[in-house]
Amino acid sequence: MSTTEQTHQQDLERLKSLRYMDDDFMSVCLADNFEGVELILRIVLGREDIKVKSVRTQEPLKNLQGRSAVLDVHAVDDADKEFDVEIQRKDAGAGAKRARHNSSLLDAHILKAGDDTEDIPDSYVIFITENDVMKGNQPIYPVERYVTIGENKVLFGDGSHIIYVNGKYRGNDEIGKLMHDFSCTNPDDMNYETLAKKARYFKQDEKGVAAMCKIMEDMRNEAALNNARETAERLIKKGKMTLEEIAECVPLLSIDELRKMEAEVMQLA
Repeated sequence: MSTTEQTHQQDLERLKSLRYMDDDFMSVCLADNFEGVELILRIVLGREDIKVKSVRTQEPLKNLQGRSAVLDVHAVDDADKEFDVEIQRKDAGAGAKRARHNSSLLDAHILKAGDDTEDIPDSYVIFITENDVMKGNQPIYPVERYVTIGENKVLFGDGSHIIYVNGKYRGNDEIGKLMHDFSCTNPDDMNYETLAKKARYFKQDEKGVAAMCKIMEDMRNEAALNNARETAERLIKKGKMTLEEIAECVPLLSIDELRKMEAEVMQLA
């Protein structure tokens, strides 16, 4: 068996184990899946009136300083409320500062030049975490700002909402069934057909499996290219090798690409 065939077999085995709790797989399954995104938002927020009009997955957003975050699922409903749904398997990736950063990026993206700040729509940053990062044994943890007035606390009401969803929760209710589906590898064992049919397509349908294998191949190639760029940048900064010598170490990058990187490094120095 050739290396290419071995890699393909490995991709097929990995595909069997993928779940909605894996952000790349979730992003693929929810791309343009308005019904699936609406289901998630309605269950998490406990509302039946959400109607999604826009869904974008793996969308990069930048602030004024160029610092960016890639949103797993960015949705907008018919009331122009904005939603960022993030999958976090590691507790460290779901910290309070990360939630604040994503929330600020959403707000900066929403508000356009000349818009009145009072007209800014509500925004929701939703972290679905594999573990109970808040350690409270609750299915959902809403995070809101409050004003302290004497001994009382009054909701600030700025329209910015952060919600943590405990992926370990398995209660016999909608959120428990949803979290079961997010951790389920077999679409036939899932509770919600809206989510199962997309997972089934990418895991069992010939065209869907081919598309998912191509996505995994692209991800590998992108990761290899990013590693090559990081290596080349470190070598350029050290200044002990010529670009030709660096090109031999990182053959994925051309001399022209290395010259461009060198110019950028010199500009930042």
